Amino acid sequence: MSKAIVLNKDLSKGGDIALPQNYEEIKSHNLYLYVKSYLAEFRTNGAKAKNRSEVAGGGKKPWAQKGGGRARAGSITSPIFVGGGKAHGPTGNKNYSLKINKKQKKLALAYALKEKADSGRLYVIDAISVDSGKTKDAYAMYKKLNERNTLFVSEACDEKTFLAFRNIGNCFLINGNEINAYLISTFSSVVIEKALFEKIVNEG
Repeated sequence: MSKAIVLNKDLSKGGDIALPQNYEEIKSHNLYLYVKSYLAEFRTNGAKAKNRSEVAGGGKKPWAQKGGGRARAGSITSPIFVGGGKAHGPTGNKNYSLKINKKQKKLALAYALKEKADSGRLYVIDAISVDSGKTKDAYAMYKKLNERNTLFVSEACDEKTFLAFRNIGNCFLINGNEINAYLISTFSSVVIEKALFEKIVNEG
């Protein structure tokens, strides 16, 4: 069974807490679909080609309708001419977003948490707080974990704690309402407040 590591106030290991049994049955495909949907939201649509109505020129018929031995032509903006409009080209209006339902979002988050727990990098702590508001104290907290990078998840962080973590390159502090499967899977380790952790696993 997957277990999260419980941390004491000084960030020493103080036991573990088991994830629900049903987490073992969740498929990794749920996480794949969520990450695909999440990244699609940031995809920009820069492909755009002018159609024949947007190309400059074309006010005059290029040659007479008859007598020239050539096919009739009405405008040099036609796609058959060099410099003419593009037929069926990209419009710049394509929507790349992918829909994913609430249940699948929950399953993706649950799987991401399970994956971190299985690797021994999911930590649960009573509170994430830096009363001094100093970056060096937040950095010392991060260094004690001895992890490559860490996502700290607070139920509702105060301003001093937020400012303390803001300028540390290898860790990131978010509120509970910002948590998602993509962030969980991106970071090497995750530290989450106990009350929030219990809320998430009970809802899942």
